[in-house]
Amino acid sequence: MKKYFTKRLLDWHHNTNTRSLPWKEEKDPYKIWLSEIILQQTRAQQGLPYYLKFTEAYPTLQALATTKDEKAFKLWQGLGYYNRCKNMLASARYISKELKGKFPDTYEGLLALKGIGPYTAAAIASFAYNLPHAVVDGNVYRVLSRYFGIDTPTDTTAGKKLFTTLANELLDKKNSAAYNQAIMDLGATICSPQNANCEECPLQKNCVAYKQDLINDLPVKSKKLKVRKRYFNYILLFAGDKLWIHKRAAGDIWENLYEPLLIEQAHTLTRQELQKHDIYKVVPKNYNNIKYEGLLTQKLTHQAIESHFFNIKLKNTVKIAVKGGKWVKIKDLKKYAFPKTVLSFLEKKLYF
Repeated sequence: MKKYFTKRLLDWHHNTNTRSLPWKEEKDPYKIWLSEIILQQTRAQQGLPYYLKFTEAYPTLQALATTKDEKAFKLWQGLGYYNRCKNMLASARYISKELKGKFPDTYEGLLALKGIGPYTAAAIASFAYNLPHAVVDGNVYRVLSRYFGIDTPTDTTAGKKLFTTLANELLDKKNSAAYNQAIMDLGATICSPQNANCEECPLQKNCVAYKQDLINDLPVKSKKLKVRKRYFNYILLFAGDKLWIHKRAAGDIWENLYEPLLIEQAHTLTRQELQKHDIYKVVPKNYNNIKYEGLLTQKLTHQAIESHFFNIKLKNTVKIAVKGGKWVKIKDLKKYAFPKTVLSFLEKKLYF
């Protein structure tokens, strides 16, 4: 059953798989690494334009290592999970300085880089160097659990160990890059989370889930994701042709991205509540011009953000006692990287 699985999968990959992505035939470890970082928590079609933008702006690791943080964050804008970009820059500079620009060529060396876990290290080792390391991601969990009828939860220690062991047993050690690409492509295009296209699957003949009608029951997860609800009240302070913005600090979402003045509470604030807030000690006591501009929501993996936007127009700029803040001309806002919610609002209101 295992030999059949590997042989049929590789036959399908070489003869039928038509999924085309620019990094699939790439052998440059830098570009493979770049694609893998972008694809963490991101679907391929969503990540594709970002990969193209980054490879155009930074065709070499040295180019990425020497760029300014804000330029890279601006390119990353809208992709989310900004720690990926932060870690990517840190690793590029580490390779450039500490490793003399030589990209690690072992699984252990790759795993030592910031922002790289077992899956990403295995993917780069396999695709760049054809080293015998099996990738184990959501696509792989799904294909293996369905084909072998495994109901061990994938988010448990036992489940991770079981699937990792099985994936490495199935791996074609001499052709790991093709095998890993094949199983990920099969999971992405045929053995999909919903509406799996079993009639086109090369593994259908021996698939336990297909035979026993378990496609919608596998894979299994034991833990229900807890989502934290947060309420952001943004105050857009305008003074002539300028808007006050500040850079978000470390230790929270959207680190190093810019946003307007923020008041976070356990609920949405009314205009009257805003007027009584301590933050208004920095604003001249003229509250009649507070204007509500709307609501936007954004769902993250573990958080749901409800953002409300308020507008205040001042006669002159005032000093705001928030670290990392500054007044910026509205025409220059496009130079800064904002969280997706704030960016959507600014674009919708034609501030860009």
